[in-house]
Formats: sequence, C-alpha cells, structure tokens
Amino acid sequence: MKYCPQCAAELREGLIDQKIRKQCSADCGFVQWNNPIPVVAAIVEYKDQVLLARNRAWPEGWFALITGFLEQGETPESAVLRELEEELGLSGSIEEFVGNYPFFEQNQLLVVYHLRAFGEIRLGAEIAEIKLLPVSKVRPWSMGTGPALRDWLQQRAALD
Repeated sequence: MKYCPQCAAELREGLIDQKIRKQCSADCGFVQWNNPIPVVAAIVEYKDQVLLARNRAWPEGWFALITGFLEQGETPESAVLRELEEELGLSGSIEEFVGNYPFFEQNQLLVVYHLRAFGEIRLGAEIAEIKLLPVSKVRPWSMGTGPALRDWLQQRAALD
C-alpha cells in the first residue's frame, strides 16, 4: 500500500509501538498495522483416507490441506465447512479443533480443524487435483499447514 485509504496522502514509514509501520504522511491517523490474516485449514478424512489437494497455481507435486479465508460475519467453523464444499463439493462434520498455527511467511494465522467429509468429490475452480492417502502414508511438511498435520498425526498415534 502506497497511499492512505482515508485521505489519499502518501504513506511513510515511522516507528510506532517499537516497530516500523506505514502511516499517513498527512497525519490523518491512519496506520497500516499489517496484522496477520486468519485462514482456516482442514485436515480432511474422506473414506478413511486423508485428502490432500494441489492448488492450480502450485507446481506439480505440491499438495497441502484445504484452506481458505474467512468472510465477513463468518465463524472459523462455518468457514472451514464452506471451503470444503466450495473446493471439493463435499459436506462435512467437524471432528475436532486441531489448533492455531502461525504462518509467518504469508503473514497468516492458520485455524486448523479435522473434518470428516461425505459425498462425491467435485473439484472447485481453485483445485487442480487431489490425492487420497491412508493415514499411515501421510507425511507432514515443515511450513504452512504441515505443522498442524504433524500434530494431528502425533495425537492420533498416541490414541491408537
């Protein structure tokens, strides 16, 4: 952002709360706080397998959890179920809240749930392909939604 959304003056960098932040050069009071964006993520179990998806914008071979942004007036629970329906055409039930995970590289806070999904898969516009894996074959990755998947797998193994 280069200009103030309140008065259209240029933004300048300044020290606020011991951090460099952009603020209005006309001193109208606007500060770009750059707070993390909440994003929901779903560990989807479908027919006793874990479903991973590849976004159309990602390279071949990259798969992750179903994710999406909250919409105005939406709870994280309703958002994650909406994303399941939009991206995969599936209905679902929330089995458990897995946790909150910072994704610093994207300035996001991931709110992660374990879902059980039902119906026939119909890929939404954002999804290029999916893969279904037995839980024993799922391997988490180091960033983004990977740590949530790692924690879920560890908790699941402890219960077996």
